[in-house]
Formats: sequence, C-alpha cells, structure tokens
Amino acid sequence: MKIIILGAPGAGKGTQAEAVSEALKIPTISTGNIIREALKSGSEMGLKAKEYMESGRLVPDDVVIGIIRDRLSWPDCKNGFILDGFPRTIPQAEALEKMGIEIDRVIEIKVDDDVIARRVSGRRVCPACGATYHTKYKLPEVEDVCDRCGDALIQRKDDKPETVKERLHVYHEQTEPLKDYYAAKDKLSVVVGQEIVAETTRLMLAALEDIK
Repeated sequence: MKIIILGAPGAGKGTQAEAVSEALKIPTISTGNIIREALKSGSEMGLKAKEYMESGRLVPDDVVIGIIRDRLSWPDCKNGFILDGFPRTIPQAEALEKMGIEIDRVIEIKVDDDVIARRVSGRRVCPACGATYHTKYKLPEVEDVCDRCGDALIQRKDDKPETVKERLHVYHEQTEPLKDYYAAKDKLSVVVGQEIVAETTRLMLAALEDIK
C-alpha cells in the first residue's frame, strides 16, 4: 500500500503517519528525515543537498526527488510506504509518476487554520532534552520548566504566530493544489483532524479499508 499524507503545518501529519505506519507495518518516509539520513550516509544526493543547506538555500526539486528515489528503492518499501512531506507541489507529484510509482491513496488531514494556529503557538519545547509541552494540552508540572531535565522551556521560532501564518500561506499556495490533482485521479480522501490523536488514526485507517 502506497500512501501520501497531506496536511497543513501543525495538522499532525507526522504523528498520524507514524501511527498508520505502525498499524500497517510499512515505513514512513519523511522528507526531512531522509535528507538527514542522506547527509549522514554521504550519498551522492546527500552531498548535493548538503551544499545547498550549508549555503542557506532551499534544496531544489531534482535533488529532493533523487533522495526520495533512492529511499524508495530500499527493501523495506517493497510492500508499501507512507510519504510525509513529499510531494509538496504538483511538479513533485508528476516526478513520482515518472518514477513509475503508483500511489494507492492520498489522505488529507483537514484542520482549520485558526485551530492549527492555536495548537502550534501553544507548543513549548525543551532545548536541552527535546521534550515537548503545550500551554493547553500538555502542561509541565512547573510552569515553563521541563519535567524531564529541569531546563527552561522555549517557544521555537517556527511556532511563533507570525511564522505559523506564513507557513500556512505557503501551504495553501503551493501544496493545497495537490488535493485537486489527486481528487481528479480519484485517489483523495479527506479526514477531519480530531482533538484525540487515536480518533484521527481510526478515521485514516477506515479511509484505507477499500485498498487491496
């Protein structure tokens, strides 16, 4: 089963991808993770990506696509995979097709922008150990102090309201057109993101039940 998960930043794509991955016993292919893996392994595409990242430039499509192609050739993808963070644009989706990869289902996790902004802007992280908290959903025992290591919690730049607004704008402009692209191929399912993670996972798995 070959699946793409779409969703605006903060919609919970990564968490849901991992949950569905565990349920279906197929790997999650996260663009960010595999770029880091490619950098670590020193592969040809990884070295190309490193050149761009070290100069502060975006990694171009041809390099990202090359890294994705390499990763999808691994044995663990033989029975399927979940793509999280790729494709981000219609040209990237077309590149997948040119690789001969037939996607079975695209699931969009739909969450309103104002809900995402509230969720993301409330997130706090520990810079020392990486533990995450939330001002509404996951409070630390002591305000603004990490339960695990006692370090002061911070709000990441990516989680600040103005940054979240810009990331949502980019998503709606560049990635959201993929919904129509895959809907036209009769491959799109829309799942409304729930407050309880397990409920969203249940809805996603239900959307995949008809795939053989």
